[in-house]
Amino acid sequence: MSLFDKNISEEKKKSLELAEDSRESEWKYPSFALKLFYGVPDWSLIFPFPRQSVEDKKEGDLFIAKLEKLLKEKLDPDEVDRTGIISDEVLKGLAEIGAFAIKIPKKYGGLGLSQINYIRAIHLVGSYCGSTAVLLSAHQSIGVPQPLKLFGTEEQKNKYFPQFAQGAISAFALTEAEAGSDPRNMTTTATPTEDGKYFLINGEKLWCTNGLIADVIVVMAVTPPKIVDGKERKQITAFIVETNSPGLENVHRCQFMGLHGIQNGLMRFRNVKVPRENIILGEGEGLKLALMTLNTGRLTLPGASTGIGKWCLNIARRWSKERKQWGAPIGEHESVAIKLGYIASHTFAMEAISWLTAAMADDQKKDIRLEAAIAKHFCTLHSWKIVDETLQIRAGQGYESASSLKARGMHPWAVERVMRDVRINMIIEGTSEIMHLFIAREALDPHLSRVKNLLMGKGGSAQKLKTILAILKYYAFWYPKLWIPSGLSGNLQNLPGSLTDHMRYVNQATRRLARYMFHQMMRYQQRLESKQMILNRIVDIGSELFAISTTCSYAASLHKEHPNAVELGDLFCQESRRRIEELFKVAPQTDKLNRAVAKKILKDEFVWLENDIIAPPEKDV
Repeated sequence: MSLFDKNISEEKKKSLELAEDSRESEWKYPSFALKLFYGVPDWSLIFPFPRQSVEDKKEGDLFIAKLEKLLKEKLDPDEVDRTGIISDEVLKGLAEIGAFAIKIPKKYGGLGLSQINYIRAIHLVGSYCGSTAVLLSAHQSIGVPQPLKLFGTEEQKNKYFPQFAQGAISAFALTEAEAGSDPRNMTTTATPTEDGKYFLINGEKLWCTNGLIADVIVVMAVTPPKIVDGKERKQITAFIVETNSPGLENVHRCQFMGLHGIQNGLMRFRNVKVPRENIILGEGEGLKLALMTLNTGRLTLPGASTGIGKWCLNIARRWSKERKQWGAPIGEHESVAIKLGYIASHTFAMEAISWLTAAMADDQKKDIRLEAAIAKHFCTLHSWKIVDETLQIRAGQGYESASSLKARGMHPWAVERVMRDVRINMIIEGTSEIMHLFIAREALDPHLSRVKNLLMGKGGSAQKLKTILAILKYYAFWYPKLWIPSGLSGNLQNLPGSLTDHMRYVNQATRRLARYMFHQMMRYQQRLESKQMILNRIVDIGSELFAISTTCSYAASLHKEHPNAVELGDLFCQESRRRIEELFKVAPQTDKLNRAVAKKILKDEFVWLENDIIAPPEKDV
């Protein structure tokens, strides 16, 4: 958006141009979430709820049974937390059952399971051991298998897929000390040799999960620039790098608040020689590869978050019945009852979102970039809150470690460990702040596509006039429709219980959101990109509407099997609707005051508030 702003710095403009060039520019397939932001939801994309076929579930059940048996017999998550090690015995066991080749096609030796069965597996592992879930996820959601599946050549697949089927581990190396959300700051280089057959990689990569034990990694590096439209454009390319290559060094294993078992660290590359045929997708296509890989890769986090939510529900339910205060189980006291309701209803919504988005990924006929980002943002946010509420219900025993509880004969429920482990989910694979910006950019894309050439000053007078007339014609029909009430059609009029009422609300609220988004665009124009508080509200409202729609569809599909699913759906929808109304009511002066206070903080005008503490040193020791 700010590409069109004449006042932005040249450096920021270059960063935005790089990001724009790397994103998917076309919507080849329909997106339910995109239409939701535009006030014209296509209910047929999520109703009826896509249920897993009997045959696919049966195939997944066989693997899930093996995985569960291995975890219970061989893996102690609290020991992993204490020692920081996932044992060789466990790694060998995972390899033997094919856990490092879940989605790799059978013709290469993999299990060839569907996305939904893969998410089921991560859902199970995530409920038991966060470090092991991250090991498997980093390997095949963003590590080498997924990019190769999407973009690899047949030669690359034939070489590497069988290795993963045998238990080889992979990783993804993008982040650097000074290059996180803005990849234009990347300094790791890949310089072609004189004969052009190889590249020499030099630089450092940080926070490379699995990197310290990986056999093969995807490395993003800067290759020689190209001239695009008369301007030099930075090129970032993805390479497959084997970790036994000379010049590759594991410098440091990072230690974190949680996930003590992950092998995450700093990797150094010194003239690491990589053949040209190890480029994935194409030279200069690295960021596009990363973004498109993440569309599916992000779906792992909703699955894991749902597993954590269910684990918390189990603990909260059992403890709320067992623990008695003032003559009654604590679950009967309203202050705890409201927490139980939140945990159950939001876990139900997270499950709905996880299974829907996984089914969409398997379908391969829907654009899921928005759905995946919303699912990641929504589910990681609420799983964190669910763990927090579970710890509060457990009180002091929630704050105490599992080993300490066990030593004194209490339930060794590791809520404290889970809280430390789960917090990272709002950071990895795109922080919640980056997710807001990503979702906002994609949601606004149809608007921006119509006005882009005009704002950038492209074309002559005749072309500009033609563009203006086309814009006026479109909005003259689209905008008035947003004010006209519309009813639900077909089966949505006869959903069980209160679900139809909630869908009527979504049907009207999506038009309200579309109007709000359009009004903000008209008001701020090029400056809207900097109004992140407004963009955040747009995204949060859209995410809630997506969650309500998905939850209603899921509850309706379970009605005959579990009639009380409608009750869970109703509770979630009521809570979600309350949040939506609060977001719509935020006054502009609140944003203004927030910005003003933040600026004064940065100018050290509130330093007096930091008195009477022992502050961290000004310089690194």
